[in-house]
Amino acid sequence: MSRKIKVIAISGSTRKTSSNLNLIKGIARLTSDIFEINIFEGLSDIPQFNPDLDLETPPIQVADFRQHLKTADAILICTPEYAMGVPGTLKNAIDWTVSSMEFSKKPVALITASLSGEKAHASLLGTLLIIESKMTVDTQLLIPGIKSKIDEQGNITDQLTLGLVNKLIQSLTDLVLKDADTIEAPFLIN
Repeated sequence: MSRKIKVIAISGSTRKTSSNLNLIKGIARLTSDIFEINIFEGLSDIPQFNPDLDLETPPIQVADFRQHLKTADAILICTPEYAMGVPGTLKNAIDWTVSSMEFSKKPVALITASLSGEKAHASLLGTLLIIESKMTVDTQLLIPGIKSKIDEQGNITDQLTLGLVNKLIQSLTDLVLKDADTIEAPFLIN
């Protein structure tokens, strides 16, 4: 591929100073030679999912979100865990894509970075797989204790975490460049 890989990045947190947004910015710097990362900032503007509104012409915010996903080569999701689950705004946005299938066969990397994150990670991974996201074991990562592993500028300060993020980046790159096999069920989650 002679051009940069176009990645749409979504932070599951809508806080302007969230660790997940900082992590996306750090990944954007780490990958500036191979990825063109566009951070989707309209998550909180997407209306509550309503099947009655999921028509040929959906709400403009939904159409915008879907267009960002369609034009990307890959999707990067970095999300915290809220009350042992997926943040509502993130799940809501994904619900709007079920009928239009923007995640289907699209290479996706999922990072759940929170205090713990296990429950949200398992739940979101299950959702992404059921809507046919193209993922491998190495394009998903759980980072517990994120606040101690990243600074406010998005620099990953923990070397083990940096190594795991670099492995995820390489795996997402490989998934985009090669037609890798998709996984069919959740894994490594107890």
